[in-house]
Amino acid sequence: MEGSNSRAFPAGFGWGTATAAHQVEGGNWNNDWWAWEHADGSPCEEPSGDACDSWHRWHEDVELAAGLGSSTYRFSIEWSRVEPEPGEWSSAAIAHYRALCTALRSRGIEPTVTFHHFTTPRWVVAAGGWEDPATAGRFAAFCRRAAGELADVMGRACTINEPNIVATVGWLWGAFPPGRSDRAARHRVNDVFADAHRQAVEAIRSAAPGVPVGLTLSMTDYQAVDGAEERRDRIRRGMEDVFLAAVEGDDFLGVQAYTRERIGPGGVLGPEDGVPVGSMGYELWPEALEATLRRAWDVTGGRVPLLVTENGAGTDDDAQRIAYVHGALEGVLRCLDDGLDVRGYTCWSLLDNFEWAFGYRPRFGLVSVDRATFARTPKPSYHWFAEVARTSTLVPPPVG
Repeated sequence: MEGSNSRAFPAGFGWGTATAAHQVEGGNWNNDWWAWEHADGSPCEEPSGDACDSWHRWHEDVELAAGLGSSTYRFSIEWSRVEPEPGEWSSAAIAHYRALCTALRSRGIEPTVTFHHFTTPRWVVAAGGWEDPATAGRFAAFCRRAAGELADVMGRACTINEPNIVATVGWLWGAFPPGRSDRAARHRVNDVFADAHRQAVEAIRSAAPGVPVGLTLSMTDYQAVDGAEERRDRIRRGMEDVFLAAVEGDDFLGVQAYTRERIGPGGVLGPEDGVPVGSMGYELWPEALEATLRRAWDVTGGRVPLLVTENGAGTDDDAQRIAYVHGALEGVLRCLDDGLDVRGYTCWSLLDNFEWAFGYRPRFGLVSVDRATFARTPKPSYHWFAEVARTSTLVPPPVG
């Protein structure tokens, strides 16, 4: 039997890369993250500043995506640029994103548009932010208008990127804005995000009929150690299950997985000896993707098609990145063999970019970006992934 390291993916399987507005555009000063980066005592290693200057250099990014043989490119539109004050609409900003979509389509690439990727306009925060149930309606109104303006050029819509991370890291761990540590508030924010997703799905469908709509969710391979199944399941409920319950009827669920967490009776255990650790401090565990795809499929009853909307490795060792993605894709093939409806794989990220509180130190990109000149330089992983995408085959990592 032919080895899995040279197997083809099914016809129509999609390939792509992803970025997010605040991480690559630069100058997004009107949102909560810019304020957080510049606040006294901020836990951020550095501010985002000019990021990758993609607001101006987006044509270069389109060409890089095209050079990969991508069938899709996932990016986010920055709410705080498009609606800088309540009800005040920037025609220039939405025209910028429309031009990006049009350029992608001209290169045969489907634009996958994320409507909220971690950043929230300052005016929304001032009005109560994600603890206020009314924010769900504010977000849906933004989605309706923006989707209407992009309806004929947008290929796929993601409502909210990893709402579980925004809620948990911002309202429980205190490392994202607003820097809280309040378990009850975190639960309220989860509920508002779930409601915002449902309202946004309906808003986008009404404004852009025929455009597939779904949620992207951060999922982790939670593993119980020494009888900690009950603790593991409790963590899963707050991190994943509240959102898996909210995707019923969606056109797809975006699974975003990077690592595992071992849960012991006393809580989360650290990395296991002998397992490589990336620049974000967690284990580089490619098996996490297969485990989370299977869990998403099981919990949703196989009723929602799956997409891998993020997966990759934060490391300075590009050979390690290739090995990680190769291992993750082996798991996708096993899922496909078992009948899971997995329709595509999107690598995080096209570019080395601003990794939130970690600044520019972690490097997830297939393309390096010079911090002074913004020059883009494809890495060996870019060329390897391009061969995978162009042939839709899991080719072996390069030797040597």
